Amino acid sequence: MRKLLSRQECLARFGSDYFIEQRIVAGSLFRLGNGLFAEEQHVPENVIASYRYPQGVITLLSAFYHYGLTDVIPDTCDLATSRNAAKIRDPRVKQHFVPDDILYRGVIIGQEHDYPIRIYSRERLLIELLRYKSKLPFDLYKEVIQSFRKIITQLNMQDIQDYAMAVPKQKLVMEALQMEVL
Repeated sequence: MRKLLSRQECLARFGSDYFIEQRIVAGSLFRLGNGLFAEEQHVPENVIASYRYPQGVITLLSAFYHYGLTDVIPDTCDLATSRNAAKIRDPRVKQHFVPDDILYRGVIIGQEHDYPIRIYSRERLLIELLRYKSKLPFDLYKEVIQSFRKIITQLNMQDIQDYAMAVPKQKLVMEALQMEVL
């Protein structure tokens, strides 16, 4: 599994800033941002966001694209965070504030290009799709709901029901689940 490196990890591994710069010049280490390095030049935005904001969870369009539920490439990384979290000022991240009691329900450690990321399971994403129905473009919503219909037999129905009962607007979510997916 690949790994992103902080400046401190690079110092421990290579010895000094001089040796870090030598690796960068040689092309065996790449600076991705302030204090963030990788051993390859191109690292997906989801991976960088997951590393920079370890309390956040990749959700909505970023997660739909990750799972192949849509072919719409996200402009930003959708990240769910606690309602009490500080505002993320990174223009590459779209922050969604979620109540603490449901924030980490359905979180898995997935992989993107061999890097670990914190992302919602497909079951939880179905619930998030139904919760954010009115905030998503209609064509995107329809595309993703059709993708879920195709894979519904692969999903754990008990988990879907558990997540639906835990979220706000549970009655609305359960009705939409019955009417549009099942």
